[in-house]
Amino acid sequence: MISGRPQAGEYADEIQDDMGRVPGNDAVGALAEQAGSTLALLSGLSDERVASLRYAPGKWTVKEVLGHLVDDERIYAYRALCIARGDQRPLPGFDEKQYVAGARFEQRPLAELLDQYRAGRAASIALFRPLVEEEWMRRGTANGFSVTVRGLAFHMVAHEMRHYMALKEKYLRV
Repeated sequence: MISGRPQAGEYADEIQDDMGRVPGNDAVGALAEQAGSTLALLSGLSDERVASLRYAPGKWTVKEVLGHLVDDERIYAYRALCIARGDQRPLPGFDEKQYVAGARFEQRPLAELLDQYRAGRAASIALFRPLVEEEWMRRGTANGFSVTVRGLAFHMVAHEMRHYMALKEKYLRV
């Protein structure tokens, strides 16, 4: 079943601008298509090419951005799972800077991080694909925001889209 497009109030206000860049009304289709674009951008790169590559001092490296995307996907998928199953407990936020600092992404091979990305995205798609309208529309609280499952799924796409554009334009300049 197609998720439908989330409306304001189904996701965190802070992602509003990024949500406007996500085309269509099918979260699963958007997740699948985006994975192809992200993998096409990063799969041909070598560890040497991206080693410690930042676009400005104090910014994350390419590997840290990719690791952050993997972490974020896992967290948002977990939130979506909880809410889709009817769990009404408020779900906590997380400090992405602390997560990146504690992960040693720069020391890991790019191929390993790409495998983690593929696995995470495949798991997210498998989670979302069988959902029916009632599950897509279930509402819960994550990081202090009232969200729906489809709002979280679209958030995953919107968030990655922002980082994808930075990787393409600022890091790799392609």
